[in-house]
Amino acid sequence: MTDSDPWTNAMRRGDFPAAWAIADAALRRRDPALRDDPRLPYHLRWVWDGRPFAGRDVLVRCYHGLGDTLMFSRFLPLLARRAARVTVEMQPHLVPLFRGFPGIDRLVPFDVAHPLPPQDCDIEIMELPLALRAGPSDAPLPALDIVAPAPLPPDTVGLCWGAGDWDARRSVPEAMFAPFCTGPALSLMPGPTALPVLNPAGCPLDIMQTAQLVAGCALVVTVDTMIAHLAGILGRPVWLLVQHDPDWRWPIQAECTPWYPTMRVWRQSAPGDWTGVIGRAVAALDRATRFQPAEGRSA
Repeated sequence: MTDSDPWTNAMRRGDFPAAWAIADAALRRRDPALRDDPRLPYHLRWVWDGRPFAGRDVLVRCYHGLGDTLMFSRFLPLLARRAARVTVEMQPHLVPLFRGFPGIDRLVPFDVAHPLPPQDCDIEIMELPLALRAGPSDAPLPALDIVAPAPLPPDTVGLCWGAGDWDARRSVPEAMFAPFCTGPALSLMPGPTALPVLNPAGCPLDIMQTAQLVAGCALVVTVDTMIAHLAGILGRPVWLLVQHDPDWRWPIQAECTPWYPTMRVWRQSAPGDWTGVIGRAVAALDRATRFQPAEGRSA
């Protein structure tokens, strides 16, 4: 196993009680005066201070990335069963996707210049598993019935090779995705591409249109970015290409993940080795196993 901190190792192996114990200890050491510290960037803040939320008005703040909000939205229905009322302050880009979502009483676009005032209990969305003492098996992915699949050719493969500026190591050079384009392929990246895809102008910057395209794909091949979580929450077969030392949420000793049952994780065998991991994925695609989820597989 790759050397890492104990919390990361616990999360990677799915030992959520161990991860909660570590997070609890860290929470006890925090200075309450620094909760939701306005001097820090939003993604570096902590919000929940351990206070009870049962029977209270709860404000769920979404301070991290779009993929993080998608991933942890599964816990909102569980929270709603215990809270009196749940308000979610969400990135505006995602709001159309979550209208009518179970577990949300009030959905508000997050204005970074004017955040909502505190309620009885504030929780950042990624803090919900700790607060609820719940793992992914306790909170199945709810159906996003609002998304209608786009009418795409059979066996269309959706492709996303860029992960933005957050971590450049997650991105793959566009040309390396060419072997995935032997059949009908779709770009899930913004902007034009030279790859032989159905939409050379790129994917629209609209969450509902993007979700419809993802829902219409037979398979999504993507790096670690929002598209991976969107495909996972929509229940589409998705192949995730990750670094040798991936983010804490992805396994390093298996190809399946408890977060998304239709996801197969392809991990670099050595740092920076995108050629090897893509070669293995393309070989599997050529063997016509491309639409099979990874349940039960081990590396």
